[in-house]
Amino acid sequence: MGFFDRFFSKEKENELQQGLNKTKEGFFQKITKALIGKTQIDDEFLDELEQILISSDVGLETTVKIIQRIEARVATDKYLGTDKLNEILRDEIIQLLSENNTQDLDDFYCGKERPFIILIVGVNGVGKTTTIGKLAYQFKKQGKKVMIAAGDTFRAAAEDQLKIWSERVSCDFFSKGMGADPSAVAYEAVQYAIKNNIDVAIIDTAGRLHTKINLMGELGKIYRSLEKSLPGSPHEVLLILDATTGQNAIEQCRHFTATSHVTGLVLTKLDGTAKGGVALGISDQFKIPIKYIGVGEGIEQLQVFNKRAFVNSLFDK
Repeated sequence: MGFFDRFFSKEKENELQQGLNKTKEGFFQKITKALIGKTQIDDEFLDELEQILISSDVGLETTVKIIQRIEARVATDKYLGTDKLNEILRDEIIQLLSENNTQDLDDFYCGKERPFIILIVGVNGVGKTTTIGKLAYQFKKQGKKVMIAAGDTFRAAAEDQLKIWSERVSCDFFSKGMGADPSAVAYEAVQYAIKNNIDVAIIDTAGRLHTKINLMGELGKIYRSLEKSLPGSPHEVLLILDATTGQNAIEQCRHFTATSHVTGLVLTKLDGTAKGGVALGISDQFKIPIKYIGVGEGIEQLQVFNKRAFVNSLFDK
């Protein structure tokens, strides 16, 4: 039985392939061009590979790490041919993701805790609201009783959009209206979840600019409020990042991880960018697992992240 047979339907495999097409075209075609006329992996090619990885937004630190690993393997086998390069790159990138706590998932995760509290953080425009709706849909498919809580009390549109999503996926909706204290919303949302036998509660937060210290600090208050309402919560803090922003996503991750105990990453809009390499850089730099990726606008096109499927798709000719 093949890898994709175990973890993905043919439809999911095709979605992933198409979603990574822009990244794959830029990445793979550049490598192919750099290999023209070469029979061995030499220093000149490794210099070119370094530039290819950096231009794919893998990031300097992670790129250097990958190059060093390849150099070590080349040094062990001085006659290593270029035909082995894809295999080596594939192995090293998968290993890198393994070291960063990224697990191969075959379904959307929901822990044993009831209610299972998921806090969603991220700046405006990254696809946060849509991701919440798609997550709620996936948990509903698992037969869970789901609630969405509108913790962004600064924008009326945020509450309205979440309410629409709750109706679309037929799940509970909790809100205290515009201008309410976000910490109080979080606290009461958890109490509502407990009283109403909710399995999964997904709590939104304002789309803060990561440069606004006071707004970032408010995330800390929300986190403490959740802990007070239900000790041990939130059980998951998902940071939503827009893959099309490349290195700016890494900067956002740096600020959010300093204030909100991020436990997992969701990379959206991978289908709209050639900068999919940012997934490797973020995971490596912050040692935070990638949990989900967005590979299209459809409600089914939020996928669990599987490092082997992701890397295999990048190198699939």
